Parts: sequence; structure tokens; C-alpha cells
Amino acid sequence: MSLQVANQTFHTDRPDLPECFQLSVLSWLPCIYLWVVCPIYIFYLKRSNRDYIMMSIMNRIKTALGLLLSIVCWTDLFYTFHELRQGHSQPPIYLITPLVLGMTMLLATFLIQYERLRGVQSSGVLFIFWFLSVLCAIVPFRSKILQASSQSEVTDKLRFTTFYFYFGLVACELILCCFNEKPPLFSNVVTDPNPCPETTAGFLSTITFWWFTSMAIKGYKMPLETKDLWSLKERDSSKITVPKLLKEWEKELTKAKSEVNTSSQAVYSKPLPSTTNHIGGGGGESSPEEVEVLLSNPKAASRQPSFLRALIRAFGPYFLIGSAYKLLQDVITFVNPQLLRMLILFTKQKGAPDWWGYSLAFLMFFTAFLQTLILHQHFQYCFVTGMNVRTAVIGAIYRKALVITNAAKRSSTVGEVVNLMSVDAQRFMDLTTFLNMLWSAPLQIMLALYFLWQNLGPSVLAGVAVMIMLIPLNAVIAMKTRAYQVEQMQYKDSRIKLMNEILNGIKVLKLYAWENSFKEKVLAIRQKELQVLRKTAYLGALSTMAWTSAPFLVALTSFAVYVTVDENNTLDAEKAFVSLSLFNILRFPLNMLPQVISSIVQASVSLKRIQNFLSHDELDPNSVDRKNTAAEFSVTVVNGKFAWAKGDPPILHNINMMVPNGSLLAVVGHVGCGKSSLLSALLGEVEKLEGEVSIRGSVAYVPQQAWIQNATLRDNILFGKPYNEQKYQCVLEACALTPDLEVLPGGDMTEIGEKGINLSGGQRQRVSLARALYSDTDVYLLDDPLSAVDAHVAKHIFDNLIGPEGVLKSKTRILVTHGISFLPQVDNIMVMVEGRVSEMGSYQELLKQNGAFAEFLRNYALEDIVEEEEELIQDEELFPDDALSNHTDMVDNEPVINETKREQISIISADGENLRSRSVRRHGCSQRKHSEQQEKKKPQDMQKLIQTETMETGRVKTKVYLEYAKAVGILLSVLICFLYGCQSAAAIGANIWLSQWTNDASTNMTKENVHMRVGVYAALGIAQGVLLLVNCVLCRAYCMLRAAKLTHRNITPTGRLLNRFSKDVDAIDSHIPDNIDIWMRTFWYTLNVLLICSALTPMFLIVIAPLMVFYWWVQRFYVATSRQLKRLESVSRSPIYSHFSETVTGCSVIRAYGRHSSFVLMSDMKVDENQKSYYPGIVSNRWLGVRIEFIGNCIVLFAALFAVTGKDTLSPGLVGLSVSYALQVTMSLNWMVRMTSDLESNIVAVERVKEYAETKTEAPWEVEDKKPPPEWPMEGNVEFHDYSVRYREGLDLVLKNLTLSVKGGEKIGIVGRTGAGKSSMTLCLFRLLEAAAGEITIDKVKISEIGLHDLRSKLTIIPQEPVLFSGTLKMNLDPFEKYSDEEVWRALEHSHLHKFVSNQPAKLELECSEGGENLSVGQRQLVCLARALLRKTRILILDEATAAIDLETDDLIQSTIRTQFEDCTVFTIAHRLNTIMDYTRVLVLDKGQVAEFDTPANLLSQRGIFYGMAKDAGLTQ
Repeated sequence: MSLQVANQTFHTDRPDLPECFQLSVLSWLPCIYLWVVCPIYIFYLKRSNRDYIMMSIMNRIKTALGLLLSIVCWTDLFYTFHELRQGHSQPPIYLITPLVLGMTMLLATFLIQYERLRGVQSSGVLFIFWFLSVLCAIVPFRSKILQASSQSEVTDKLRFTTFYFYFGLVACELILCCFNEKPPLFSNVVTDPNPCPETTAGFLSTITFWWFTSMAIKGYKMPLETKDLWSLKERDSSKITVPKLLKEWEKELTKAKSEVNTSSQAVYSKPLPSTTNHIGGGGGESSPEEVEVLLSNPKAASRQPSFLRALIRAFGPYFLIGSAYKLLQDVITFVNPQLLRMLILFTKQKGAPDWWGYSLAFLMFFTAFLQTLILHQHFQYCFVTGMNVRTAVIGAIYRKALVITNAAKRSSTVGEVVNLMSVDAQRFMDLTTFLNMLWSAPLQIMLALYFLWQNLGPSVLAGVAVMIMLIPLNAVIAMKTRAYQVEQMQYKDSRIKLMNEILNGIKVLKLYAWENSFKEKVLAIRQKELQVLRKTAYLGALSTMAWTSAPFLVALTSFAVYVTVDENNTLDAEKAFVSLSLFNILRFPLNMLPQVISSIVQASVSLKRIQNFLSHDELDPNSVDRKNTAAEFSVTVVNGKFAWAKGDPPILHNINMMVPNGSLLAVVGHVGCGKSSLLSALLGEVEKLEGEVSIRGSVAYVPQQAWIQNATLRDNILFGKPYNEQKYQCVLEACALTPDLEVLPGGDMTEIGEKGINLSGGQRQRVSLARALYSDTDVYLLDDPLSAVDAHVAKHIFDNLIGPEGVLKSKTRILVTHGISFLPQVDNIMVMVEGRVSEMGSYQELLKQNGAFAEFLRNYALEDIVEEEEELIQDEELFPDDALSNHTDMVDNEPVINETKREQISIISADGENLRSRSVRRHGCSQRKHSEQQEKKKPQDMQKLIQTETMETGRVKTKVYLEYAKAVGILLSVLICFLYGCQSAAAIGANIWLSQWTNDASTNMTKENVHMRVGVYAALGIAQGVLLLVNCVLCRAYCMLRAAKLTHRNITPTGRLLNRFSKDVDAIDSHIPDNIDIWMRTFWYTLNVLLICSALTPMFLIVIAPLMVFYWWVQRFYVATSRQLKRLESVSRSPIYSHFSETVTGCSVIRAYGRHSSFVLMSDMKVDENQKSYYPGIVSNRWLGVRIEFIGNCIVLFAALFAVTGKDTLSPGLVGLSVSYALQVTMSLNWMVRMTSDLESNIVAVERVKEYAETKTEAPWEVEDKKPPPEWPMEGNVEFHDYSVRYREGLDLVLKNLTLSVKGGEKIGIVGRTGAGKSSMTLCLFRLLEAAAGEITIDKVKISEIGLHDLRSKLTIIPQEPVLFSGTLKMNLDPFEKYSDEEVWRALEHSHLHKFVSNQPAKLELECSEGGENLSVGQRQLVCLARALLRKTRILILDEATAAIDLETDDLIQSTIRTQFEDCTVFTIAHRLNTIMDYTRVLVLDKGQVAEFDTPANLLSQRGIFYGMAKDAGLTQ
């Protein structure tokens, strides 16, 4: 029987399967599948709840067909019963099969309906079932026709017809199953403007990623924009993922806490009994160890909460689906080598029927295709998990950053935390994609070895030995690489931190001509970083060589040992090429394992960093009791003692204060006595060591340095409150902002740059006040808000806002102030000295007490308080033509808008970048007096300050590649290409030699040539390895471009510049060389395959053409789309970090106003925006992968087919060679496209850094032939001749035809209304603004002709906002180390910091934190004064340096300046007129021209502008 079956089935040209087999196995396969899958599937459907779908015509047809099918099956069954009754006995199979089939069809029909009710639009389970049914029915279909044609008539007519009915119906079901149902009734797809087609895609579309095609085509036709992106799926959004992770993390934290508690209890309770138990002897002896164990235990038990565990709990299950796919794919991988073996055997057998070969070829194609589909499903799951992890981690970090304590903030700077968000979260994302390799690689290796053992027997062990020897080598390399990576991370952190500071203080660096010192610092760090990178590159090259030549070495040793061990072992084609294809399969897991391990190592470093950050202490929300209900006091502090952080010395001691409802309390005291700290204590920002603090009701807080968001002016004021026109107008009036709005180009819709860059200090402060006022809370904490504004504005604000008659008169206000003139009008005054309250009481009481305060007042209250009426009249005239204080802050990156009443003002925008595309809402406030003029003005000049980051669209220009090649060196580039060619030639040579070697077996020439064969094979292989090493070293180590030096100023937000300095430089450092390396290798490999296949079977050329066209087409679509997606992704990445660093700097304000949650929402939205462009990017890779691998599979198919057709002419060795090469090609095709696009996206970094490096820089620092003499300027004469200046091309003049001369040693006060050009004058002296006409000479030298450093190092400025850099105090005073310590101490003494510094344990080495946060603003100002004293140049410029300083210190500074700079020329931009009353002359500017210029006495007698100002300030009657 069996022989006959074999003959009927195999050894015939018309094969057929026996009927019994057809009826049992083939019919039952689909049924078994469906019954096995069904319970799991139904359970899954029960869990997922989408709404039901309406009955459609298609659904009805499907159901009807299903019922028909079961009827058809049961017709068979009843017919069999009928036959039995007739007495024809049939085998039982004729009963069982129809019964099973009928039941299964009913089950399928039930599933069709159940899926409809659960809202499944297209079913994979049923599709596979129908597909299997059709597949299995094809065999009987053919055999029934064969039987019918061999016999003259059909014997079994009924079964014949029912079968064809059955076949037709199943085929119909399969076709219908390919189409989609309508979406469920109440799904969100309906409401979503641009839903992701994946949610509604059918099963086929999902597994081939067909649904992505629409975007690929759109991206090819024109560059994608944000509006083309699909919305994020619900399950990937922050709304779902972040809480999921946080919930698990909370569990971890509570678990860790509870464990700590139990363990500590255990320690205390256990030892007692054992010490008392002396009686039992044994017990007594064992006790010491027991105690020891218990005492060492808490360390073990107080384990840190594990962030990893939280991640696994949150995202593990979804990830496991991907792992299941991976398992399946691993198993299928090993089918192809077996098929290859059969194919080679088939070519050896001369008489075998052809259909064997063809079916083998198609089987190979089919398994390869199945493997492709499964692999990409696995990748999809992994990448989506990675994306979710990133979203969740960023969300968690953001939420944490809003609540960490000061101590924690000190340990991680903004730069580091942003790195946590960008780099570390990214690492996790990268890891998840490969994580499955951890178990899959060993599995693949085991399977491969098992099959190899079958093939070559024990000689495989030789190969395995080689692999095992390579492992420690790679382990060492990986360890080293890891150490370097950590080192590089540290350098990168410090580089970015330093860059961040430089960018924030760029203006000061320029004014002091300190660029070189800082440039050196950055370059020093960068140099170290590049050294580390170079080492890493060498190591990388070594490990690449080790792993790429590993499969070859393994093959070589195995074959050599196999041939030499035993005379009878011949290496024939089948053994050699099947082994080779198995070794090639081995290559991937072996390559991946070290990579996975090193990326796990990296991720574990990141994990630790994130875990530490998330475990930081949080501010205790209950340290301030907000629920206080005591009636009369709204703020009380009892026995308060506070410190900045837990271990620090306290900053405030026994503070007792009770502030009655609705009263105004002024807090006064010297610089650094703890006034601001007191407010922080009330907000709960500092650690409360003892005492009680309670505040009744809500709080508004105005910090000393205003915190302004990068949003419109109106949004800054509303701060999330709903807009109310009337209230809003009232707030603007009270804060004296109305005049400013008329000047800003977009009114209150003007966008404010980062850190409020286009507002002056005074405007920022007033916006901050307006925010507080608009928030309408119960308690107002005002930290010196009046210091940054002009005297008369301060008075206006005090009267209308803070004072007894102001808008806030019914609220509780605590005002920190230095302004004495307001003190008589406050309810209570609290005097602070060195962190204690020295006196408290009303103005009169304190005067009566005759303590320190009274003393202080007598010295300073020179200006008597002028009668109110006169002031009021004055105010009326003053305000209409006066927009308020606008001085360029020296910290800012750009001169501020010149605020004159011009019709059109445009705002600074970076040259060459086109204006922001976002349109701005354009509605003026209709109820304003001047609304008509407002409306007229608005449309033409709604300009944005910060442009959207420019995105180059379209293809990356060849120029950029050339640029890169030039940086590497043209010759070197050509050489590298040539070497790659040689390497791949060597590889081909080795394999062709192998196929010749295997042909020896058939001609029985094996014994003689063994040694020659092995030797040449080895030589070729080793040549390949060496070439590879050379290439890697060249490509990676020498292609490292030096990053562009920072030589230019920025009008770009810090976040974006930092993005360029971290991400882009990183790309140039590490990604591009790798990309080029891999690209070259894959390119040559692919070329080899095609060459070999075409050489062996010239027919192959016919197939190559269409395949290549398809390949080229897919690749163009993909590269265009994916590149644009990458760009969109990187552009939407910057806002996440910008917003984050903004939040970190302003977190005290955010917390005070209780806007925590809305900021979290904003951050989540930004992350989601970013993922919206990231997700299609992942899918585009999958889309590409499926299509490219399909091409690869076709190459396999045709290689095999042509091998079958040409089997008579080809030797088995060559067949093996061409097919085993073809099996590999898929991989390299895929990598090639991927690398092309990666290279294109990374080369963008070169483009961007290049674009930055080409930004216009300032004039040269030194002009050799025009160098002024070293002692210049001797006298300090300054002359302006017809001098005019504008901020930028195309703007109006700010200073018009100034002509004045100043003698050396004169003291000049500069005054004028806002926008008169006071600050511009100082900027001109430093040439931060270049002249539009005219010139300035200093001691007969034209300043426009000499180098910037020569000029700036001879001038000294004390800027308005003090900027300190992190580093020692000494470095801040003297970055070039020009001066001795004595000189530095002397400067400190004159600037009254001597006492403060000498009390510090570190003295001059006192570390200043980022931005000088650990000094008070006043102290920072004094540091700036000390800088000026050290430089001691002939010309000194003071820009309102008196802002943040109390009167006493102010007086000290003034006297210091008078004594120390006696013989210098001093320009002071006056703030308080009393400071300049004794100057030589006063310059009054008006609208950019000299209005008055004379001695103060003369000006007063002229009764002009100056007199008016003096009168406002109460200096004259």
C-alpha cells in the first residue's frame, strides 16, 4: 500500500494524494485551527469593548454563506446515512468529516456575528481560517478532476457536486473577508478630523501595512506638513500611558516604604529576647550573629523602589504579543535552509520530476514571505511599546520636576534633567526594539547548532569554540565602550550646561569681551569628548570586524576540521551551502547579542539616573497650612525656622508674624538678609525645620526676577484664567501697561520671546504684577516688584495697585521693598536682619522706638513726601505721552524694541529666516479709547519674534554630502569607497572558491587538493577581515567632523540652540560614520548577489530590471516621506524641551498660582504632537520593510526557479551558491534603504550645524593694523559726531544725529523717558549696535575701526541685570586670571562683599550655582560692581544698576563709584534722580535726540524736561 502511495504521490509527473488523506488531514486542518484559536479569541473580544457595528449587506451575505456551507456539509452527512440504510457500508471517515466541517462552519458563522457585535471591522482569525480552507480544498479539487478525466464518468455524483459547491462558497467567503466593515457606531473615528487609517484598516492591510501607502504617496508628491499627520491613537497618547506608568511607580514607592518600615521594626524588636536568653546555652551563643545579621539588614531591605518593575508592569503585556511573533519567526527561519538542502539534492538527482523543484522554489518563497510578515508585526509591537515608554517616562519626569525640593534641584541642573528627558528616555525607546533578542538570540543559536550538528557532525564544535573565544573579546570591548560612554555622557552634560549658561549670558560675555575664556572652556570639554569618541570608534571597529568575520571563521574552522578529521568526509555542495546558510543565520543573533547587551548596559545607566530623579524628595504640600480658618489673620508664622535644604544651616530663625486680613505689610532690610527667603517660606518652597505656617485662601506671587513665558502678552497676564475684557483693561491700567501696548507691534497679542526677551526689565516686572492682579487671589506676596521700574511709574503702581488707595486695598499684601518713600503709607513694617525679625510695627511706632530702623530712615529720608494733590495733577499730564520704562537689559540676547510712538514697528527676527507661519488671532480690544488707531495698525505688523525653526524641505542637497566629504578629505573618501569594493570582492572570491571545492566531491578529486582548498579559502577570508578592519577604522575614527565652533549670537530660543548643540553634534559624532559604514557594506553585498545570480543564469537579468524599478520606486517614496517625518519629528521635539526648561525655571510661580495640572497638560500635548510625527515614521519603516523584503523574496524565488530549469547545466555547488546568496539579499536590501534614509536624516545635522556656523558673525575681535596703544584711553574723552543708529536693517533710527563731547573724568547722568534711546547709547559705545551714520571717538581713536575686544576690554559696564556663571566666585570676577588674590579681595572690600565672602568656608572658591542662584539679587549686583572695580578702566557705564538694591547698599555703591572712579569718565543711566544730582552734567534724551545737556543746577533753572522729572521724584518744589 505505502509503496503504491509513494509512487502515486511522488515519483510521477502527475502527483496525487490518496483520498483517505484528503478527507482526514486536509479537511481537518482548518477546523482544528479554528477550534483551538476560538476560546482565546472570544475571551479577547469580551475584554475589548468597541461599540457594535450595524448589520450591512456584506455581513448578511457572509452569514448566509456560512449557513449554506454548514447545510452543504450536512447534506454529505445525511447522504452517508442514506447509503448506510441502503446497505453500502462506507468507512467512518465519511461520517466524521462532514460532521466536523458542519460544526466548524456554524462556529465561523457565530464568530462573524459576534465580531460584528464587538465592533471588529476585519477579522484576522477568520481570514486565516478561510485561507486554510481554500488551500486545503485545492488538492481534492484537482484530484477530483484528474479522477473524472481518467475514468469516463463521475462515480459519486452527489459528493462531486457538493464538494464544488463547498469550494465555491469557501472561496466567496475568503474574498468577502478581504473587505472591511464600516466603523462601529459610536467610535471616535467619526469625530476625529484626521484619524489614523490603521484603526479602520482590514486584516490584510494591517499585516502588509497597506494603510500607510496614502501617506507615502502624499509625502512623495509634496513635503509633508504637520497638518497631514494623523492623530495619535488613544492608547498611545499621554492621557493613557503616563497615568499607567505612574500608577505602577506609586505602588513601587509605597511597597519600598512599607518594607523599610517593617525591616526597621524588626531590627529593634529582635535582639532583645536573645540577649536575655542566657539559659539555653545554644541560644546565647547564636545571638551575636543574629544581631549582626539583623543590623546589616536594613540596607538590604530599604531597597530602592524599582523603576524597571514599574515599566514592566505597565507595558509588559503588550510587549509580550510582539515576543510571541518573534518566537514564531525564529522557528520559521530554519525552514529555508532545509528547503535549500532539498533543492541541492534535487539538482543532483537526474531523473527527479520537475514539479518537485518548482514546488520547492515556491515553498521557499512562501516561507520567506510569511517570515517577513511576522517579523514586521513583531517590530511594530516593539516600537509602539518603545514609543509608549518614552511618552510615559517624559511625562513622569515632567510631573516630578514640578514638585522636587531645592536640595534635589541643586543635585540636578536644568541641563541634566533635559538630558534625562531627551537622551535617557530615547535610550529606553531604542532598547525595547531589541529587547526580545535577549532570549531569541540564544534560541536561534541553539537551533542553528542543532541543525549544523546534523549536517557536519562533531566538527561543528570547532566552529562553536571559535565563537566562544570571540565572546570574552567582545565582552571586554563592550565593557570598555560602556566606560567610555559614561565618560562621554558626563562631558556632554557639562558641555550642554556650559552652553546653556553662555547662551543665557551671551550679552555680558560680549560686553566684558570674555568670549575667549569661555570659548576655551567649551573647546576643552569638546576636545576631551572627541578623544573619548575616537577611542570608542577604534573599539567599535574592532568589534565590528570580530563579528563580521565570525561566521566566516566559524565556517572555515568547521569545514577544515570536517575535511581533515576523517579521510572519508567529503565536503559536497549540500553540506557546504546548507551549513553556510545556517552560519549566516547565526550571524544575526551573534551580532545582536553584544549590541543588545551594551544597549541594556546603557539603558541601565539611564534607568538609574531616571530612578534617582524620580525618587528625589518632593516638597511637602502640607508644610504650609492653606486651610487656615482663623478669622482675623490671613498669614501667620509661629516659631518658624527654615532652611533651603534638609542638611543646610537654617536661613531664617524664630520668625513670628501675624498679618491681619486686608493689611499691607512691608518687609525691609539689607541685601541678603532673608526677605525673599521669607516669601519662599510662605509659599512652602523651603524646608520647614520647625514651627507652623498658615495662609488663608489663594496666593498670588510676584518674584523678584519676573518669570515670563514664551507666549503672547495676554496669555502671560491671563495665566490660564478666562478672559474678561473689563477686568483685563482695569488690570492694564493699574499696572501702567496701557501705553506699552500701543508701542508693541501686536498690542497684547505680541508674542514674547523666551525669558521675556523683547520686553524691558520694567515691562516684565509689570506683566508679572498684572498676572498677579488678574488672578484675583486673597493673599499677595510681592517680592520687590517696584525696583525695576522708573520712579514715577513705581509711584503710579503703588498708588493704583498696592497702596492704601489701590485696587488691592481689601486684600492681604506682603511687600518686600527697598523704596523708603512708600513706607509711611503701609500698615505694618517688618525689619529683617540676618534671617531674624529685628523690629515690627507701624511706621510711627518704629520711629518712636528709635531702633535701627529709625536710624536708617534719618539717614535716607532726604526726599520728603510731596503733597498728594500736586502729584495727581502731574500724573494726568504725564501719562498720555509716556510709555513706560524700557531699558535694554544687558542679559538679553537682543536690543529691545525701541518703543517710540511710531505707526509701524517690526520686531527683531533672525535674518534670513522667514516669518513664523502661525497666524495670530487678530482682534483688538474694542472698548479701548484708541481702538481705531490700534485696528489700523494691527494687520500689517503682526510679526512673531521667534521664527519657527527652519526646516529644509525636499531632498538633502548633494552639496551637503560634498561638504562632509571635504571635511573628511576627498582622497580619503575615494580610498574608503575603493577599499569597500575590495572587501566585498574578497568575500565573493571565498564563496566561489567554496563552490569549486564542493564540486571536487562529484569528480572524486577530494583527497589531493584538501590543503590547497582550505588554504586559499582561509587566505581570502582573512583578507576580507583585514580590509573590513581598515575600513571601519578609517570610516569611524577619521570621519569625525569637528563640530562647528560657537562664534555667533543668537536670536533663537535656548531650547533650539541646545537641541543643535546636543542632538546635532551627537549625530555628526557618532551616527553618520556608522551609517556610511553599514551603507557601503550593504551596497556592495547587494551588488555581489545580483552579479553572481546573473552570471550563473543570464535569464536572471530579465527579472532584475522590473525588480530594480520597483525597488527604486519604493525607495523614493519611502525616503521622501520618512525624511520629512524625521524632520517634523525633530522640529516638534524642541518645544518639549523649551517648555520644560521654562517650567523648571518658573516652577515656584506655577506652584504658587496652583497651575500645576494645566502645565502638565501642556507638556503632554507637546509630547503627543511629537509622537504624532514619530509614529508614522516607525510605520514607514515597516511599510518599506515588507515591500523591500518582498523584492528579496522574489529574487530567492527566481534564483531557485532558474536553478531548477537549468539543473542539467549547473553543478550543485553553483546552485547552492546562488540560492544561499539570494537568501541573504533581503537583509541587505532592507538595510541599504534604511541606511540611505538614515544618512539623509542625519546629514541634516551637518546641514543645520553648517547653517549655524554660517550665521552672520560680528566684526573681528582684533584688527592688527589698527590696534590702539596698550595704555589707551589715557584721558577718557568721548565724542559723538552726528551719530545715528538703528537696531537692524529696515528699522527706524533709534538715535538721530547725536553730537556731544565729554571730557575725561566727567560724570554724566543720562535721563529720558522710555524709548528715548538711553540704553542704546551704551550699546553703541560697546558696538553691540553698529553705527548707521556718524562716528564715536574715544581719545581721538575712532571706535569703529578697532577690533571689538580691543574696544570692549577698555570699557567697563555694570549691567542692569547681574549675570553670574556657574563656577567659583573668583572665576566670575576674573575669568582670565589676570589679577592676584590681593587685588580681588581689595575689589570685594570696596564693593562691600568682603564680610560676606570671608564668612564663607570656601572664601573665593565659593561655588556659584547656575545663574548665581545661591546669591541674592543684590549680592549679585555687588559682584558685578566688584568686576568693574577689578577692571578699573577709564570709562565706566552704569545701567540702572541700582534697581535691586536697598538704599543703604545703593549709597555705598554710589560713594564707591565717586571715590574709586574719581578720575574716570562715568556714564550713568539714571534711575533715581537723586543719584545724579551731583554729577557734572546731565544729558536729557528725547526720541533719540539730545534735548538738554547741562549741569543739573542749570537744567533745574531752565524748567524743562529735567525739571519736570525732578519734580515727580520730589526733588524740587
